[in-house]
Amino acid sequence: MNSPTKLNNQPTRRDFLKTGTWAAAVVAAPTIVPSSVFGAQAPSNRITMGCIGLGGMGTANMRAFLNNQEVQILAVCDPVRASNEYGHWYRHGWNGNWFGRDSARQIVNDHYSEQSRSGNYQVCDSYVDFREITSRSDIDAVTVVTPDHWHAIISVAAANTGKHIYCEKPLTLTIDEGKAMVQAVRCNGVILQTGSHERSKPKSRLMCELVRNGYIGRLKQIEVRVGPNHRKAPTDAWQPNPVPEWLDYNMWLGPAPWAAYHKDRCLYKFRFLMDYSGGNLTNLGAHSIDLGQWGNGTDHTGPIEVEDLGGEFPKNGLFDVATKVNFRARYENGVELTCKTGHPTTFVRFHGTEGWISLDGRSQPAGLFKKNIGPHEIHLYHSINHHQNFIECIKNHKEPAAPVEVGHRSAIICHLGNIAMKLKRKLQWDPQKELFVNDEEANRMLSKPMRSPWRL
Repeated sequence: MNSPTKLNNQPTRRDFLKTGTWAAAVVAAPTIVPSSVFGAQAPSNRITMGCIGLGGMGTANMRAFLNNQEVQILAVCDPVRASNEYGHWYRHGWNGNWFGRDSARQIVNDHYSEQSRSGNYQVCDSYVDFREITSRSDIDAVTVVTPDHWHAIISVAAANTGKHIYCEKPLTLTIDEGKAMVQAVRCNGVILQTGSHERSKPKSRLMCELVRNGYIGRLKQIEVRVGPNHRKAPTDAWQPNPVPEWLDYNMWLGPAPWAAYHKDRCLYKFRFLMDYSGGNLTNLGAHSIDLGQWGNGTDHTGPIEVEDLGGEFPKNGLFDVATKVNFRARYENGVELTCKTGHPTTFVRFHGTEGWISLDGRSQPAGLFKKNIGPHEIHLYHSINHHQNFIECIKNHKEPAAPVEVGHRSAIICHLGNIAMKLKRKLQWDPQKELFVNDEEANRMLSKPMRSPWRL
């Protein structure tokens, strides 16, 4: 385990955060704002945080932690300086639809200025390179809300410097990246919360508890739908665009292959290129498939077989992720999970021998959501606020609602579906070894080469 840097032979704040005794300690930490401004929630008593990735979701997560009195945000990072080109999908940016590091820094400084007697808080630092944050000894935790191809490299770097991590879903771009993240988190003894926030919603938890306790009989099938691609691809004859002055494009690409810039390659539309993401199967499926895992009781394992049922991919153009998702996975317990493109955007239904229940609130027999789970029945992890759960787990050094293995196992099924649809055949999977059985071509798709100098 990496030891945090210590100043003047005194324990660091992170030492106390790891042992759960930090609140009772007198710690020599920089006083950013006079403690009289915050009282018991003075910065020296807070969990310090750096936010990496400040698009729509990244800014939303930053705001959630910014409004938490137990957190102090010290730094933000994004290769986008400031841009309003994220489109109509997000409506809550600084100054309209502006996102990026300058916009985020302004949000943080404005927020703390309102609490400061001087009204002029200007201490939040802004970076292009995430390593400027992961190398800081005064930061306890980071958010990682970047395109998927960056999740593993940043999270491993953060774990190796003793930082706790809130990483958005899908946890990884590839299955092998997930293995590296699990190892880094566990070897360094840090907390990682996957952004699978459905696990912190009472309705989702109750649905899975009803399934686990046999209210629909023996589970037979999990039906999952993911929404269709919600961005229009550029025409087949697309041409490169000049790189905008507000973007460090080389840093944005990072470990991904070099590619000519196009405005529809970056920002939210990265989700529709396989170099950076896995389409809506990994984007939306990371939620619905994750609930399927929870209800099936298979958080620490996975299917043993996956089969394409007619997935479709574009033959040309800039976007290359599946335009139609359709595959089936089978578990050792006989349960089958089917996933296909459809509506609503996030949908999961459990079918049993005596009925069914779905996330939209319907069930057969009717009224299952009105049931109360008894004291001697199976009760699943209880969390009502995903961000607060992360903070509480840092303080108490307990497992969060969606720890690294859970995020990894759910992402695996998304990746398995993409691989099966690409190869157009039934594949056998070993969930313990995390390898395809006797299929070298499929096993080569468990990872992707990284552009120098980036490595895990």
